[in-house]
Amino acid sequence: MEIKLDGQCAVVTGGASGIGLACARLLSAAGATVAIADRDMEAALRAAQEMGSTAVEMDVGEEASVALAAARIHAAVGEVDVLVNCAGVLQRTLPPEDLSLKEWDKVARIDLRGTYLCCRQFGSGMARRGRGAIVNIASVAGMCSGPLHSYAPAKAGVINLSECLAGEWGPRGVRVNSVSPGFTHTPALEKGLASHTLEEPELASSAALGRLVGAEEVAKAALFLASDWAAAITGVNLPVDAGYLVARSWASYGGLRRATT
Repeated sequence: MEIKLDGQCAVVTGGASGIGLACARLLSAAGATVAIADRDMEAALRAAQEMGSTAVEMDVGEEASVALAAARIHAAVGEVDVLVNCAGVLQRTLPPEDLSLKEWDKVARIDLRGTYLCCRQFGSGMARRGRGAIVNIASVAGMCSGPLHSYAPAKAGVINLSECLAGEWGPRGVRVNSVSPGFTHTPALEKGLASHTLEEPELASSAALGRLVGAEEVAKAALFLASDWAAAITGVNLPVDAGYLVARSWASYGGLRRATT
């Protein structure tokens, strides 16, 4: 059995790279007509050419940009059935006294405000038509404490926003869910590994499965939630974290009992 989205139109924000690109590829492979929305138009065009899809330039944090992109998408592919919000930025792990308000605002603007603007723009149309599915990419950082004083609250907001919109639009046939990745192999994380800001063995050891997450693994969860296979699921947050969340509390007991050879 496989997921089919034949005849449906899907928008992926941040679809030119990382988790967004993986989501766009899977949605396209499932038969959806995909529109890739991204600030990096050059990368978006490359991705769109690969999949035979549409690319539009969008700054998710700017209301006018979202509205203009939505109009272009409607003209190119028609009414949108699926929205996957992947656009986001990471944040340096700084203490609050060293984290500038400018950086704090930038992260919150894209990760939370941007998600809301796109949900409002596309979700309101879904609600008028009485059908649709939205998947917002959040993060396990929004589910626990950590040194990410803008990113984590923004992602916690994405999780709660998804719940709020699920209640608001559920009676009109629109499902809204979120996916919370753990440490995932993306271009941004690879930069951190290359600069040794992050160390893969340390990150892997913090997860019960002892590894990082692949971008396609997150995309598979998003595809499931966007499909009819999840027709009775709305308002949930699905962690895709290789067991990062369940492993955290084991530190109080000396850590996970790893298999020995």
